[in-house]
Amino acid sequence: MTTPPRGSAQHRAPRRGAARATLPPVGGGTRPAQLVPPLLRRARDGTVRQAEMLPLVPPVTHGSLADIPFTNAAEAPDAVVLARRRPDGGWEDVTCASFAGQVMALARGLLASGMLPGDRLAIMAPTSYAWTLLDFAAWACGLITVPVYPTSSAAQARWILQDAGVTAIAVHDVQGARLISGIRGALPWLRHLWQLDNGVIEQLAAAGRGIPDALVTERRACLTPDNVATLIYTSGTTGRPKGCMLTHGNFLAEVDNAVELLHPVFRTLSDEPASTVLFLPLAHVFGRMVAIGCLRARVRLGHAPSTDTDELISAFGTFRPTFLLAIPYVLEKVYNRARATAEEMRRASSFERAAKVAVRFGEATTAATAEGGRGPGVALRAARGLYDALVYRRIRTALGGHVRHVISGGSPLGRRLTAFFAGAGIEVYEGYGLTETTAAATCTPPLRRKLGTVGWPMPGTAVRIAADGEVLLKGATVFGGYWDAQRQAVVPETDAQGWLPTGDIGSLDDEGYLTITGRKKDLIITSGGKNIAPAPLEDWLRAHPLVGQCLVVGDNRTHLAALITLDPDGLAHWCRMHGKEAGEAMPIRELAGDADLRHNIQQAVTEANQLVSHAEAIRRFTVLPIVFSERTGHVTPSLKLRRDRIVRDFAREIDAMYRD
Repeated sequence: MTTPPRGSAQHRAPRRGAARATLPPVGGGTRPAQLVPPLLRRARDGTVRQAEMLPLVPPVTHGSLADIPFTNAAEAPDAVVLARRRPDGGWEDVTCASFAGQVMALARGLLASGMLPGDRLAIMAPTSYAWTLLDFAAWACGLITVPVYPTSSAAQARWILQDAGVTAIAVHDVQGARLISGIRGALPWLRHLWQLDNGVIEQLAAAGRGIPDALVTERRACLTPDNVATLIYTSGTTGRPKGCMLTHGNFLAEVDNAVELLHPVFRTLSDEPASTVLFLPLAHVFGRMVAIGCLRARVRLGHAPSTDTDELISAFGTFRPTFLLAIPYVLEKVYNRARATAEEMRRASSFERAAKVAVRFGEATTAATAEGGRGPGVALRAARGLYDALVYRRIRTALGGHVRHVISGGSPLGRRLTAFFAGAGIEVYEGYGLTETTAAATCTPPLRRKLGTVGWPMPGTAVRIAADGEVLLKGATVFGGYWDAQRQAVVPETDAQGWLPTGDIGSLDDEGYLTITGRKKDLIITSGGKNIAPAPLEDWLRAHPLVGQCLVVGDNRTHLAALITLDPDGLAHWCRMHGKEAGEAMPIRELAGDADLRHNIQQAVTEANQLVSHAEAIRRFTVLPIVFSERTGHVTPSLKLRRDRIVRDFAREIDAMYRD
């Protein structure tokens, strides 16, 4: 395997050109742009086959992501744009001018280390201030960053670093340094291994003191929107991860339209400045897009390295964000924790009533804003007011007390939880997208939420439904192709007209809202010829507090069945409430077969089956005495199931569910 030559078309090394001090501004004041419904195209039978949204902002024709810190410093030097976590748990604000100075100092250090335009710099660390700082410093001197999940195994890291031809890598701690040192013999182009928690940021800055700022400015001025900013590797659910080549222009089109579309989220509409704590992995395109969007919109951004519930609640409490970015798993945890707390306080029935009221209120307000309905009646408003003090305020307090908006992505959240959070006073914007589309390709539009959908196409994006139901996407955020190191070429994935096949199955309704029903490759075809998408059943069951993961099977079988794993936190709570002990006193293997526990899960399966027809229902299930994890090889770093591996490893358990 050979590394791509510098200056090749694949990474489009910077060209010389006139220096530009700033990027064109994003957004336009305190009012959102007028949102026009999507343009629709229908098939002969009247069904909507294509929906397209016009862009809300003009495309950026010059500059790059590297300009963002310096544009901010020039236009609003004293504005707070970031916050760093202090050892005592508090936060230290960072102004635009300060951040730009740190980016410049680190960029000079990267130049001093010999990094050349087009070199690939990998970052293998948890979400942190240093991650974002290093990202922008690398861009400022013309590098291409390659994120690697910090939980990656040696084999996973080796593949990405080899394929990308990485020249340098920054890891978080000594454990990461040991992992990379162990595979360094297979990485002949790797010249630098830096450890972030060992003062390397300061060391690089010190090494670059003799480098003039003008050299960094020259590197930055050579970048255009067409330059590749990053190689983000797919999760590899069915094979080896592939490197998505995303340009500066891809990200600018994504974040500029997102900031304008989600005006209530990114704009300061009151005395309280917009702010968020980012805890999603920066190795994932969703977290990366949000970090860039916050810097672009000058939204105060903090970082939290852990998704542990207690640590997150602590971070939220001290930072007090106004909005959050989350995956459904986190929102499910918040809901289930509130429910468990109520049960332990002997107020389970009160919580259930509050949850039903919130769902009804959320559905009514949605109908009023999106469909012109009457909205909640007097009685429902009164009930909602009562439970706001008793239940909903506690949930908002757990999120810091000031959160009013959540952007959810990664997988469907579900109609029930979306309505619940809306009723509890937290607006959820649900989106859908891929690494190949620079995160969101669709999103719930403000004041036009439609429960059960993932919204309209993002401004500047078109969605088409193919004849077989596959979702196709097109727009300025769609990447140019996958990096192929062996062929020294970009492998295009779009067709001649620029449409990207997503592998997802979905439909567009009469207003252009997209609903995703599952993965094309995951469709189950029963022995009776019935095509079934397992995702709706799996998503519903995964939201249950006892369920960790769920895999529905049934290919070439008479009916559907499910493999279910237990959620450790949910199981611990269940044991406390039922007077049973987990751990050595009663191993997980015994609990998995406990009659009371199986009864509770059967109730959840019965509820899920109400979503589908009798032929699509789960008839049997098996509770596995393990937890699917990266370590076991059953999930990807982004928590996607490796279906083929699970079916292979648990073939005996699957067969047992089909015996008479």
